[in-house]
Amino acid sequence: MERPSHLRLVNGDAVNAPNASQQFRTSWTADELMAMTFPEVKWAVPGILAEGLTLFAGPPKVGKSWLSLGTAVAVASGGKALEAIDVEPGPVLYLALEDTPRRLQNRMGKILGGRSAPKNLTLATSCPPLPNSGEKAIAGWLERNVGARLVVIDVFAKVKGNPAPGLSAYEADYAAMGYAKRLADTFGVAIVLVHHVRKMGSDDFLEQVSGTNGLAGSADSTIVLKRARGTADGVLHVTGRDVEEAEYALSFQPAAGAWHLLDGLPEDHTLGDTRAAIIRYLRTNPNSPPKVIAEAIGLAHDNVRKTCPRMVADGQLCVDAAGRYRLPGTAEGTESPGSVTPVPGVPEPLSTCTNVLDLEGHPALTGVPPVPEQENR
Repeated sequence: MERPSHLRLVNGDAVNAPNASQQFRTSWTADELMAMTFPEVKWAVPGILAEGLTLFAGPPKVGKSWLSLGTAVAVASGGKALEAIDVEPGPVLYLALEDTPRRLQNRMGKILGGRSAPKNLTLATSCPPLPNSGEKAIAGWLERNVGARLVVIDVFAKVKGNPAPGLSAYEADYAAMGYAKRLADTFGVAIVLVHHVRKMGSDDFLEQVSGTNGLAGSADSTIVLKRARGTADGVLHVTGRDVEEAEYALSFQPAAGAWHLLDGLPEDHTLGDTRAAIIRYLRTNPNSPPKVIAEAIGLAHDNVRKTCPRMVADGQLCVDAAGRYRLPGTAEGTESPGSVTPVPGVPEPLSTCTNVLDLEGHPALTGVPPVPEQENR
């Protein structure tokens, strides 16, 4: 059967893109640069995915492909990304390089849920390595689809290519990312490279990205999808040059193959109910003792009294010498409900050679004793 013409550009066939090389301009004189007018940053998914090169990493089988394909469908059709964020429609190229057409069709069927498939979404299951003809193939598709908003390459390892002889691991990673970044910068499109994380965890989510720092360092943005314990199925960690660093709690709906953005902060969903309730209360009421916390959130005092020290041990809370709890980063001693701030004493004026006459006939002012703090524990 004849292969659709728009797929020829991403399956290693000859590419006729005479203008592609002309667009790869990388230098200007200073006056030329300052005279240029640049449009506002174009978002594929507002607040999360901007134009430029994004490295999207996560452990195997966490649902990266479902999230990537769902986002591609949403952008191509102008729907809602993550079932919650309105996106502008535009052409999308999705390279499902680890899938077969049958598996891709099954996934698409779940995600669409009976809706019509978007014509703006181009799907392909093969692409040559970027250092060979892959870069030109994608450039050709972008030229044919003016106004394209998103390109997803799932997975990056399939198009990374072999490193040039003599390069260090860092240099090889940086060079491999350079092909995709040049495409993103030239065409003003969001390009997402799906990648893996290391098996060994780290407190810094950027350090979890597999490979050298050349990968995350050369990307404009990095997104890491992590599994989370508790009621949320995942947490999306986002950082980048045009994207504010943030975390988003997500839930996965297997029947629809869809990731859904949850309201609130991740810890409100990834922690148990008791811990989440304590954190929500202390977010606005720092330095509170267990008794006050328990009464405010409607839990048994004994339960809160035992849970708070465990949260301190897990790094979720801090405690002062008086047994009052607060979130990490909150100043110790901040006023909290259930406690009375001491009234400062009024100092008695000192008699000196210059004011002794002014004070004659006035009774001495005695200090006002501080109001004792009430016992709330």
